Amino acid sequence: MKTDEYQTIMNSVADGVFTVDLRWRITSWNRAAERITGFSKEEALGRHCYDVFRANLCQTGCILRRTLETGKELINMEVTIVTKAGEEKPISISTALLKDLEGGKTIGGVETFRDLSAIENLRKRLSGRYSFQDIIGKSHPMQEIFRILPDIAESESTALIQGPTGSGKELFAKAIHNLSPRKSGPFVTVNCAALPDTLLESELFGYRKGAFTDATRDKPGRFALAEGGTLFLDEIGDISAALQAKILRVLQEKAYEPLGGTQSVKADVRIIAATNRDLREEMALGRFRDDLYYRLNIILINIPPLAERKEDIPLLVDHFISYFNAEKGKEIKGMNQEAMEAMMHYDFPGNIRELENIIERAFILCKKDVIDLASLPPELKSLSRNYQETRPSSNPLKTAEAEAIRCALAEHGGHREKTAKALGIHKTTLLRKMKRLGIS
Repeated sequence: MKTDEYQTIMNSVADGVFTVDLRWRITSWNRAAERITGFSKEEALGRHCYDVFRANLCQTGCILRRTLETGKELINMEVTIVTKAGEEKPISISTALLKDLEGGKTIGGVETFRDLSAIENLRKRLSGRYSFQDIIGKSHPMQEIFRILPDIAESESTALIQGPTGSGKELFAKAIHNLSPRKSGPFVTVNCAALPDTLLESELFGYRKGAFTDATRDKPGRFALAEGGTLFLDEIGDISAALQAKILRVLQEKAYEPLGGTQSVKADVRIIAATNRDLREEMALGRFRDDLYYRLNIILINIPPLAERKEDIPLLVDHFISYFNAEKGKEIKGMNQEAMEAMMHYDFPGNIRELENIIERAFILCKKDVIDLASLPPELKSLSRNYQETRPSSNPLKTAEAEAIRCALAEHGGHREKTAKALGIHKTTLLRKMKRLGIS
């Protein structure tokens, strides 16, 4: 084929196409490749492919190199390239060997690629309906929270987030901060359950030089660090009565005193608190101050446990599969039906954090491109077996037919011809029914 004819064919293809020689230098570059990458044919020819194509895997795991080394073609792998203008663009690529037509000798490689920008934008629009900031959920309770979150963020009022451990309370606090007028200010987090009272007090309010033996200099606390922004007090239900009183004072007077200090410091900070405890119950038991509770509970967000919003599980599974694919450089496409069924029947006492850990574990154990039941923890496997054994059939006639065939096979020692005769059907009909009903 003449060079002009070859180039005409290349330029008529809607997908980007380029070829390289065995030294990874580009030997052809079609019009679609110019349009998708922004690099002209003149700019591309003769240069190393990784200098022009600039995919996210070029330096660490070149797919075309893998094809040249193994001889195996690759079809429709999704990657991201950086265009000449510096824009990230999602594409799908396929690779093959480039051979000499006369001798069949490998002389390089060929790669075709398709722009997925339109598809990715559509995917984002669809997924955006069920996500808010970094929070994911299509269930009614989550959609209701998404609806009111912008209004909560706009206010300067203190907010209280209640939800079980692992439900993502900090994500909600960050979303409120990111949507608020304070978004350009700091977002500072304190886990109140992680520190003893004496340390927590100095951590929150800071201290002055000489406040105690090791205080050789002034140290700002979290309130000072959060100035102009948001302070997130996680697990506030775990703090002592003495510290509750001091936090109440900050909420009432917008001021606090560092340890060893003699003057009050103004606090321009919005407080968002969170707890996994029932604070009303804690008040009834005398463990949490009523006045602090009502100061915190100006706006209340109740996050339901994952067991109460199971329709969110498939979305969360997809989200964490995408996350770990990017983090670990894998290409897992999803989860099969059996594994997903087990996930849907599990109650997730550890909530979203436990679901994330299960997906990360599956990434370690999964040997295929789809997560199966074998990659899940033992408690989900046993749950799946129990469910399969107790699950009612969706088709009673099908169940009855299968049972009749099994009984007849058992009665005739598994002899299919005798079984077919006893059932009054032809042997081939029996075999077809056994296959359809999953009877071995």
